[in-house]
Order: sequence, then C-alpha cells, then structure tokens
Amino acid sequence: MKSLAELQALRDEMKTKIGVRKDGGHRMRVVVGMATCGIAAGARPVFAAFIKEIETRKLTDVVVAQTGCIGICQFEPVVEIYGEGGEKTTYVYVTPEKVPRIVAQHVVNGTPVVEYTIGANAK
Repeated sequence: MKSLAELQALRDEMKTKIGVRKDGGHRMRVVVGMATCGIAAGARPVFAAFIKEIETRKLTDVVVAQTGCIGICQFEPVVEIYGEGGEKTTYVYVTPEKVPRIVAQHVVNGTPVVEYTIGANAK
C-alpha cells in the first residue's frame, strides 16, 4: 500500500466479496458445516467453491455462510440449503466439483440434486 486511496479501494473490493456471505434480504441460504470434522473432510474448498460460483453467477439474493458442527460427521463435508419458505435440503459428501451442479440445479432452478442429499446416501 502506497496511499490511503489504495487501502480504501482494497476495502471496497473486499466489502463486495464479503457481502455474498451476509444475511438479510436473501431468497436462499447456503450453509457449510465448518467444524473440525468438516474442515478435516474438505469443507474449506467446498465453502470457497460456493462463494466463487455464487459470485460468478452474480446471485445477489443468495447468502453463503458457515456454521459449526451439523451433527452428522460421518457424512462430511455437509452443506444445508434453506429456501425462502424455510425448507431445508441437506447435501452430504460435497466436493468442490459438485458445487456448480448444486448451484445450477438447486439454487438457480429450485430442484435439489437428489443423489447428493442425505436421503440418497444414508444407508
């Protein structure tokens, strides 16, 4: 940083990126389990992939957040998506490669990716 203006520009840029993660005025909320069990299973890259995909698609009505333990450690990384009506879909064994499909099919088009959900994977 060579000037106050550069610092302010960096701050403004970071505010827009952090804005994707804020609550309030959203149609859908994506919550990634980020307790030690989730992090150990790869939740950080999953979280980053959701942020990137939501930003790339310019989905300003979707918030991406993190939480602690969701309570089903054997299925980590776990992602829960909450719709406008409060309905919840729980995705398990999520990888960064699965994120674009989840966002396209569920977040954008409203149809959960059933084969990635806990119902399809709990045996």
